Amino acid sequence: MNMEDETGGLNSEQKQRQTAAQLARKKVLEAYGANPNNFANSEAQPKVDAEEWKKYHSAWQDYYQKYYGTYYSQAARDYVEQEKLRYERTHGKELEQAVEKEMLAEAENKGIREKIRAKATEGARKARRSKHFIPLIIGGIVILAGVLLQYNQVILANIAAYVTPGGGSVSELTAIDPNVSAEVGPEPLLIIPKLNVVVPIVFGAANDLLSMNNAMSNGVAHFAIPGASAVPGEIGNFAISGHSAGNVYRASDYKFIFSGLERLVERDLIYVNYKSVRYTYSVTGKQTVQPNNVGALTQSTNKPILTLITCTPLGTSRYRLLVFAEQVSPDPEGASSMEPGLPDDEKPAEMPSNDPSPLEQFWNWLTGNA
Repeated sequence: MNMEDETGGLNSEQKQRQTAAQLARKKVLEAYGANPNNFANSEAQPKVDAEEWKKYHSAWQDYYQKYYGTYYSQAARDYVEQEKLRYERTHGKELEQAVEKEMLAEAENKGIREKIRAKATEGARKARRSKHFIPLIIGGIVILAGVLLQYNQVILANIAAYVTPGGGSVSELTAIDPNVSAEVGPEPLLIIPKLNVVVPIVFGAANDLLSMNNAMSNGVAHFAIPGASAVPGEIGNFAISGHSAGNVYRASDYKFIFSGLERLVERDLIYVNYKSVRYTYSVTGKQTVQPNNVGALTQSTNKPILTLITCTPLGTSRYRLLVFAEQVSPDPEGASSMEPGLPDDEKPAEMPSNDPSPLEQFWNWLTGNA
């Protein structure tokens, strides 16, 4: 078999390695100078001197280096490749997962940055748009403040009507027999147990609006007019006026004292302490009239009666609410006749009113009516 036949069916690298091995083998055989079959028969082996041995040894080493060196080198490369493939199969998935996680994290961070940027952009856009509404907001606040300043008495009066307007403690009066007259102190007082009202009565004030308002800042005021100037214990009308509302800046403890008069009904009891005597009155009815209808107070009567006056609706001075009551104790049969009344020229144009609102005060000052 020649060399070409022996290398058939091999790749280029294998062919080169086999050819080198055959050349080395050939040199070994030539070193012996005999047919390869001679090695099988020991008797036929030629006598080899030292020089021939060196040639043989050199040829063998050359054969070893070219054949086995190439073989083990290739085996090492094949081993490295196999280990590399095995490592890639083992760790390739982990590496792929790590890369995928890193990519997802980067995409998520990018998404967060985009969201933050979008929110910042939207916030800036809204802020720019909101600047157009700032004047409207400021204007609305100013208008709201003006409304509250102008109409605070409406709001507060409706609250005060149900939250102890008089601030007093009169629970002990609810059990008093109305037919029993009790000795009391000399201070003139109006007491309405149902409304928890205990308030001083100011006597002697003039019946003009300014004088009555000044008097009502210290309690409730006796509103004496021609035909209705009686005092407790006298036949005729004893009229008392009080505020139902007032402005928050008004320094008075009595600006809501009559805010609850609407709650009084027939047979509710009202007490008046006058000259150390307690007079008891029983409610007989109510009436709403125009402020200038002072004639409603001068009705003809042969009994001692009481009329409470305040403004209505709450927080305004549009109308006047009149609450009528008759004396039940002491015995009205023993009431004295009313002293001579006031002259007709002292009859006021209208009944007392609540404090004017800020706009009304400004208008009165502007027109010289303050």
